Amino acid sequence: MKSTVIPSMAALAVMAQFSAACWAQSSVTLYGVVDLNIEYVNHVGKIPTAANHFNPGPSNSAYRINSGGVAGSRWGIRGEEEIRNGLKVIFALESGFNLDNSTMAMPGRMFDRQAFLGVQSANYGRLTFGRQYTSLMLALANFTPMAFAPQYDPVLAMVGPNLREDNTVAYSGTFGPLTAMAHWSFGTGVAVPPADLNGIAVGGDGEVAGQFRRDTGYGAGFNYFAGKLGLSVAYDQFNPSTGTTGGTVGTGAFKRAAVAASYAIGPVTVMGSYRWGENKSADGHVLQRDDLYSLGAVCHVAPAWDLAVAYNYQDLKNFLGDTSRPNPWQLALRADYALSKRTSLYLTTAYARNAGLMMESGPAASFISSLYLGSSYALGNGQKTMAGVGLGLRHTF
Repeated sequence: MKSTVIPSMAALAVMAQFSAACWAQSSVTLYGVVDLNIEYVNHVGKIPTAANHFNPGPSNSAYRINSGGVAGSRWGIRGEEEIRNGLKVIFALESGFNLDNSTMAMPGRMFDRQAFLGVQSANYGRLTFGRQYTSLMLALANFTPMAFAPQYDPVLAMVGPNLREDNTVAYSGTFGPLTAMAHWSFGTGVAVPPADLNGIAVGGDGEVAGQFRRDTGYGAGFNYFAGKLGLSVAYDQFNPSTGTTGGTVGTGAFKRAAVAASYAIGPVTVMGSYRWGENKSADGHVLQRDDLYSLGAVCHVAPAWDLAVAYNYQDLKNFLGDTSRPNPWQLALRADYALSKRTSLYLTTAYARNAGLMMESGPAASFISSLYLGSSYALGNGQKTMAGVGLGLRHTF
């Protein structure tokens, strides 16, 4: 009898210690989003890759299931521990995945969306280290009606392919109505395929001995929210390796600056932004110079209903010396109905001209959205317009 009781008591003691350890980690939270939609899109070509010489080929209509419409499917862990006097250690690990085929959003990365560790003070803000969003991305997040949705919101055209950067030191602090943010990346880890950019490859891992500036990135931004008014200003610079298939020839400079505003009128919040952009190669030649204008609104029609409308126009002033390319624009609409506190049903539709949806304007955008999402929005050859509609379900946990 004793031989049975003693191991049981030992097991209970171990379980008690394990429970106490778990209780001590009560500040750790598991969270996530699962988002799936069925989509129809016309005039679409293949995803441009090196295998097809970055040529989308003929135009077709597509019916498909996509992961991520309102929000990218993801899971994550975040936590905090108070050390003393309001000072906390914080961390976040967040991984994106494709719900439609159970693959990682970015192969080769366990936590592709965020992975950082840092400290946070109640009075002075927080300082974090790791893979993080740029200041430009964070500053504009509350000034786009579609909330940087992965479906039909031209996120990459707005903030660039370096919206997340590796090896980053970031600061943010809120002081009354003002939030300040800044970041520096020692090596962004962003690589853009050459697509049709005259064989020019962009980006890389960075952190190369003797080449401190190579693949670095930095930026800063400010948000101001007081009552019904919101204002934002931000700057971002990405210094990617630029070269040809023969090898790296130097470090370029991709610059973006933006201003944005929002104003609430009853249940409607109107918002707009302007983003200036200039991409230069290592030898100072302009790869792309553009201005991007956005205007839209979000309306809380009823407790369970939200409507959003967004218009984006890209003034493409120069692309590899071509100053006469047609300017892309896109109109998008979304209706979102809350089935419960955590689950919503949505319908999204968009129409684009002189570009595919997501403002995939051929080589001017290097087809980055299509490559990132794994679903082509590149215009088929000979087409000027594209339209799409998606019906989806989103659940948060």
